[in-house]
Amino acid sequence: MKGKTALVTGGTRGIGFAIAEKLRDQHVEVIVTGTTADNHGPDGCEYRAIDFTDLPATKSFADDMAEMGIDILVNNAGINVISPFAEIDLDDFLKIQQVNVTAPMLLCRAVIPAMKSKSWGRIVNISSIWGKIAKEQRGPYGASKFAIDGMTAALAAEVAKYGVLANCVSPGFIETDLTTQVLGEQGIRDIIKQVPVGRLGQPVEVAAFVGWLAGVENTFISGQNIAIDGGFTRV
Repeated sequence: MKGKTALVTGGTRGIGFAIAEKLRDQHVEVIVTGTTADNHGPDGCEYRAIDFTDLPATKSFADDMAEMGIDILVNNAGINVISPFAEIDLDDFLKIQQVNVTAPMLLCRAVIPAMKSKSWGRIVNISSIWGKIAKEQRGPYGASKFAIDGMTAALAAEVAKYGVLANCVSPGFIETDLTTQVLGEQGIRDIIKQVPVGRLGQPVEVAAFVGWLAGVENTFISGQNIAIDGGFTRV
C-alpha cells in the first residue's frame, strides 16, 4: 500500500504497537501516538505525543491530522477504570468517554473529507469484547465501547458510498503487559479455561486482521464489529 498514510493511536505498546508494525510492513507511512514526549512507536514510524484526556489538545491534534491526508485511521488508544456501579466516580466516567469515544469521533470527523476526496479510506475502531457482552464493574468502559460500536455503524452507513469503509474490531483476552497486570497469573489461568481456543490471543493476531481490514483487499466489509477472542463471546 505504498503512498498511503495511516494514523494509529496508542501505538507504543501491545495491540497498537503490533498494528503499527503490520501497517508499516505493508509499506504504509505510519504515524503513532502516545502520551509522553519521550515515548516512541515501532522503528520507521513517526511519533506524536498527545494526551486525549485534554480536549483542547485533542481538537488541535485532529485539526493537524485533517491536513495530513490520512488514508487509514486506527483508533486504538483507550483507558479503563474498574468500579462497582454505585461507586463510579463521575470524573473517571467522563474521562473514559473522552478518550474512548470523543477522541475517536474527532479523529474520524477530521479524516473523512480527505478520504472522500480520494474515494478511498479505511477506519478501524478498536472496541472490546466488553462492547459486545456485559461484564460487572465495567460500567464506564462498557458504555464507551458500546458507544464506539454504534458510532462506527452510523459512520459506515454514511460514508461507504464514497469508498470509505469503517469497522470495529473487538479483541478478547490478549497477551499483553496490561492483561498480566490486571488479571495476574492465576486470573489468566482461570480465563484460559473459558476461551474455547484454550489460550490468550497474541497482539499480532489482532494486527493481522486489522491490517487486512485496513487494506486494499477489503472491498465489502463495513459497519461490522468483529470479535477476535478465540470464541469467548460465542459460548
